[in-house]
Amino acid sequence: MGASLSSNRTSRRSRRAPMAEINVTPFVDVMLVLLIIFMVTAPLLASGVPIELPESRANPVDQEPEQITISVDSDGVIYIDDTAVPAGGFPQALAAINNNDGERPMVTLRGDTSLQYGRVMAVMGELNRAGFNSISLLTSGSETPP
Repeated sequence: MGASLSSNRTSRRSRRAPMAEINVTPFVDVMLVLLIIFMVTAPLLASGVPIELPESRANPVDQEPEQITISVDSDGVIYIDDTAVPAGGFPQALAAINNNDGERPMVTLRGDTSLQYGRVMAVMGELNRAGFNSISLLTSGSETPP
């Protein structure tokens, strides 16, 4: 009878003993799901205007912290970053950018390959007239010589 009492006490103690192990399986599952979500959404955060860039063998340009991207799509619509500029409103949009700060930001110009040369030059002329004299032209890389 005494033996049964002592076994009862040990079973009570073992039930109340704290568990010292942590189950990390749910944490790993959550981290893998987050990794997949970020891998899928990261490419979507890039430039939103779909443009087919011309090819060039030029070296890549270093990214400037204060930079705006001006894109001209195949229809000739001008975008400042990802915002479409209404027809004839490009000079006013450039003036608004110019008035925000004393320094002018670096301008990166992206033009579709199907555009006429004159359309891209008109955009560059407006940029020059607004005082943006440092303009980087964006192209896609190419391994073949011109």
